[in-house]
Amino acid sequence: MKEIILTGDRPTGRLHVGHYAGSLKERVALQDSGRFDEIYIMIADAQALTDNAEHPEKVRQNIIQVALDYLACGLDPERSTIFIQSMIPELTELTFYYMNLVTVSRVQRNPTVKAEIQQRNFEASIPVGFLCYPISQAADITAFRATAVPAGEDQEPMLEQCREIVRKFNEIYGETLVEPKIVLPSRQSCMRLPGIDGKAKMSKSLGNCIYLSDPPEEVKRKVMSMFTDPTHLRKEDPGHTEGNPVFIYLDAFSRPEHFAEFLSEYSGLDELKDHYQRGGLGDVTVKEFLNQVMQAELSPIRQRRAQWEQRLPEVYEILKEGTASARTVAASTLRDVRHAMQIDYF
Repeated sequence: MKEIILTGDRPTGRLHVGHYAGSLKERVALQDSGRFDEIYIMIADAQALTDNAEHPEKVRQNIIQVALDYLACGLDPERSTIFIQSMIPELTELTFYYMNLVTVSRVQRNPTVKAEIQQRNFEASIPVGFLCYPISQAADITAFRATAVPAGEDQEPMLEQCREIVRKFNEIYGETLVEPKIVLPSRQSCMRLPGIDGKAKMSKSLGNCIYLSDPPEEVKRKVMSMFTDPTHLRKEDPGHTEGNPVFIYLDAFSRPEHFAEFLSEYSGLDELKDHYQRGGLGDVTVKEFLNQVMQAELSPIRQRRAQWEQRLPEVYEILKEGTASARTVAASTLRDVRHAMQIDYF
């Protein structure tokens, strides 16, 4: 059986370092590994419309921003098929059929759905499309017969719901769909970056993000304003590194060569943490080091993004060709689904 990846992002704005650490960097590594036969990267604009239906222009404008971030991070259209979700109507038809295999109460119990409903303050006025987006996501995954879905741990409930749909479909109609597995970031620290304000999750709506396209001075401003250990009031005070956003970011991004280049008095992150924990190391020193680490990580991404911004017609062509290719694959799966359900009447 082919090894196939399906993953993507909702185009709700420019992508941030949380996306990069949690999934984008891993996608590029998986693309470059040669382990996978096919890789599909979806710009999930239809999902974005489930809570932006009154502002489709925002979603439309953000599609190109997400595409630019993808290309800037190193996703290669020669090896990964980048496509726009709403341009593949076969996904909508698959979603419709899968809806009959899932109860409303099961969707409402999905922890990811519950958390996002609370985050968006939907309460009793939940759009049906938003409530059903786990089913739509299952359609996206199965349409490309994905065996692996790179995602953060917060998406595991969504993958489990997809697997339930696959098992139910195959049980009723015969072995047709492929059951996917989740591929978590290789580094535990990358699974979920907190916002710069110390909030549990980096979120565009909370304004606590460092964007991949932020200019150097903006990255520095955000890093230097980051929440740290509130008990570390003076340099000589012992500090806590666990749960401290600055050290969480260093866990995710710092490498031995960064210490050799920017902070050679320390052999590595463990020694830096030890010094901070026993006292005598100020937050400013640690933040200045984190800024240098982030600049080193983001500089090549910014440079590639600026180059692609000068080639927008080529970016649109990549999306057009990728979408056409992806639609061919989704149409093949839909034919198999309709045949299994015995609704391919003529």
